[in-house]
Amino acid sequence: MIFLELSVVIPTLNEEECIGQVMDELLASLCDKTRYEIIVVDGMSKDRTREIARAKGAMIVEEPRRGYGRAYKTGFSRAKGKFIATMDGDCTYPAESIIPLMEMLEEEDLDFITTDRFGHMEEGAMSDLHKIGNLALSFTTRLLFGRIIRDSQSGMWVFRREVLSKITMESDGMPFSEEIKIEAFRKLRSKEVMIRYRRRMGRVKLSSWEDGWKNFRFLWWKRFCSPRDTSLRS
Repeated sequence: MIFLELSVVIPTLNEEECIGQVMDELLASLCDKTRYEIIVVDGMSKDRTREIARAKGAMIVEEPRRGYGRAYKTGFSRAKGKFIATMDGDCTYPAESIIPLMEMLEEEDLDFITTDRFGHMEEGAMSDLHKIGNLALSFTTRLLFGRIIRDSQSGMWVFRREVLSKITMESDGMPFSEEIKIEAFRKLRSKEVMIRYRRRMGRVKLSSWEDGWKNFRFLWWKRFCSPRDTSLRS
């Protein structure tokens, strides 16, 4: 059996415009530096996303059940690496940051690192409406859970695979991103690190009002109603 140091998990849905570049950047940044696998969890794209990613060496996992969180749960269940890294398939996150973040985990004896996009954000990478929504959600997260998280919606994380058994992940949708950070900062040795964030390629799939409202409702539900998180209310 080949020991894998790193699993990179990428959820995709109709990303043929950029998944090839994402794969190229990953291969360039990881090659000869670690033993790795790249898992693309695809939500049954109607374009050539799967074909392009497979041709460049990714393991393709088809996930017909919709949901951002559902895609990650499926990908995590297939991951074999000691560490797991996540990023989107739209060229927004810097593949070259994965190895330094993985090294930081080891050097500082951390379990989980999330990233902050606001420190080095390329002009036009996020609409003003998304910025306002993100800041509001991050403030609500700090208010309800008492954890200092600057960017609660960032989709790039690096963590030890073993911690998945120590956290409770209930959301199958967009709130998964804020939930994994809440769980990590409550239960694990965690840190938030600034990264470079670029303009996406292809069509934006987020719905500012609908997804923002779902995220906001989930925060209040997790804080006061989740049957599996009674420790939050003690």
